[in-house]
Amino acid sequence: MQITVSGKQVDLSDSLRVRVSSHLDLIAGKYFDSALEAHVTFSRARSFFTCDINMHAGRGLTLRGEGEAGDANAAFDDAAEHIAKRLRRYRRRVNEHARDLANRERPEAARQYVLRQEEEGARANPAVGEVLTETYATVIAEAPAEISRLSVGEAVMRMDLADVAVMMFRNSATRELNVVYRRSDGNIGWIDPQHAGIPAE
Repeated sequence: MQITVSGKQVDLSDSLRVRVSSHLDLIAGKYFDSALEAHVTFSRARSFFTCDINMHAGRGLTLRGEGEAGDANAAFDDAAEHIAKRLRRYRRRVNEHARDLANRERPEAARQYVLRQEEEGARANPAVGEVLTETYATVIAEAPAEISRLSVGEAVMRMDLADVAVMMFRNSATRELNVVYRRSDGNIGWIDPQHAGIPAE
């Protein structure tokens, strides 16, 4: 597995880099025949070190873990434990999923964008009769993305492994675009448009 270890305004020792690489190889070896790559980033926030791990374990399968502690080693341990905990929870399904990836259709290519949040209160109370023509926010970042064909359970698993709040996928049963997301109450929401055109009785 190719592992990149970097620091944002943090000097990293060779021993820390070696420890990170060997530990991630050990974690990945338990669950995957061959994980692809991992990016580990250390940074400093006030008196704490933070560690962000992004591991690409297969086509379209990403895991993420974040850690924070008083030193870089402990921050890495915290982030690595988050990844290991998710993998332990999904051990059987992750292994089956990883083996099945090679036989699946390639995911659809997409783009994801980050939009700048409008300032609070800006244009919130337009004058009477005023027409607002500036209706969309500024794009401040973009990156390639993939829309995979998955079951709802697989989509929820991927969302949890990647530690993201929302995931779009093509439902393997209906071939429709679906969305799963984490609700504020901790439950999972699922948006399925297949019956959207049927009027309510």
